Amino acid sequence: MDILATQQLLAAAPPTNVGWIAYIIIGGIAGWVAGKIIKGEGQGVIVDIIVGVIGGFIGGYLLVWANVNVAGGGWWFTFFTALLGAVILLFIVRLVRKAISK
Repeated sequence: MDILATQQLLAAAPPTNVGWIAYIIIGGIAGWVAGKIIKGEGQGVIVDIIVGVIGGFIGGYLLVWANVNVAGGGWWFTFFTALLGAVILLFIVRLVRKAISK
């Protein structure tokens, strides 16, 4: 594997030391918990899981932007990062859905 391909592979990796499958599972659980925290009309478990995975990426990049060392975090740090991003994203999604339905 050449150096450029290795750099591209590392750039695409999530900003924690857990793997992709673990990141999806943790994001899914965080999205489900965020769905319970942000009460509202409800969107269903599947949408909450998808939002949790996307929220995990958002939370990770927000913490990187805030100069927090997310690369050294383990499972629990990854979970709380995903939960933070999922709560923020679910809050925004539900605000938009409310505004559209009015």
